Parts: sequence; structure tokens; C-alpha cells
Amino acid sequence: MKTIFVKPLTIQKKWYLIDAEGKELGKVAVAAARILRGKNKPEYVPHQDMGDFVIIINAEKAALTGNKYEDKMYYRHSNYPGGFRETNYADMIKRNPVFPMEHAVKGMLPRGPLGRKLFTNMRVYAGAKHQQMAQQPIQVEI
Repeated sequence: MKTIFVKPLTIQKKWYLIDAEGKELGKVAVAAARILRGKNKPEYVPHQDMGDFVIIINAEKAALTGNKYEDKMYYRHSNYPGGFRETNYADMIKRNPVFPMEHAVKGMLPRGPLGRKLFTNMRVYAGAKHQQMAQQPIQVEI
């Protein structure tokens, strides 16, 4: 089987819009990661940036199942003794409403230079307004 190489000039990139209001956080993240990777295209190859651009609006209104609103935790460490911090989902939404969505999508992308490049192709907004109307994004239903 031959390895497929698509020339970067031939790749047609589109913009997609996902409304996360009332949708489960994980399902929105899966749809966004799939579009960012380019898995929705027939010429997908895992070692190239084949994906499209994604806009996620109403990220703070994404739904969680069960008791995750109070129980889901986000952890970080400052690399100093005693520097371990944890924040639950409810507090994180108040502090930074787009972080949980960005965190979920970033975890579904590959690690390394390709994943970092793909992550820059995503815009997440807490509310319904976004700045990419000139790109005429295509609405994606989940």
C-alpha cells in the first residue's frame, strides 16, 4: 500500500460552526476534534494537517451528565512544593468559561507538533457572538 501525500496547496480548508448550547461537552469535543484532524474528508492522512477550522460558540452552556457539574475536577501543579491545585467544573466555568471545552478538545488531538498546530485552528467563544462571520462558517449539527 502506498503512502498518500497531499500537497498543501491542494487542500481546501473550510470553516465549521458548532453550537454547544445544551449539547454534551464530550460529544461537542469529539465532533470538533474529528473536523480538526480532517477525518471527515476522503483524503485523510494521519501525518498531515488535513483538517478544517472550527468555531465553537456557547461553550459555557455545554451540558454535563450526572453530578459532573460539581464533581469533575481540573488539576494543575506549579512545580513548587505544595503547588498542587484543583478546581471543580463549576468554579472553572466562572473563572474561565472556555477552558473546559478547549481542554476536552486538546486531549483528543495528537501530542506533538501536529497536535499543537491543529489546536490553533479552533476558536472557542463563551457566548453566541463570534468574529469569524466573514469566513461564512458551515453549521454542524450534533
